[in-house]
Amino acid sequence: MAYLYIAIGSALGGVARYWCSAAVAARLNSSFPWGTLTVNVVGSFAIGAAMGALEPASGWRPSPAAREFVNQFFMIGLLGGFTTFSSFSAQTLALLRSGDWTQAGANVLLSAALCLIAVAVGFWLTAR
Repeated sequence: MAYLYIAIGSALGGVARYWCSAAVAARLNSSFPWGTLTVNVVGSFAIGAAMGALEPASGWRPSPAAREFVNQFFMIGLLGGFTTFSSFSAQTLALLRSGDWTQAGANVLLSAALCLIAVAVGFWLTAR
């Protein structure tokens, strides 16, 4: 059953990633990969929130079955399909290859900093 949960979650996450990234990119109309950055920050927040909710000291107290489902379907499947660090890497390389070192550096720094903040905030909001 675990593989089915992961497969369904991954498919849904991939579709959500495509929609969200395209919507942001269309709205901002920029050569900077804002859509990918948005997906990574939102995905980082969501995985942090899930991690916090699964903490034994959190107020959520999920059953072992719920814990397993959240881990397999939501964290590994849905969020694994949603977050786009492979796209991030390819887009950063494209910026570097085109000689746009400033945007490539900004993409790396913003992605790392904002995603780390988002995962910490998501964790903090659910673990307390």
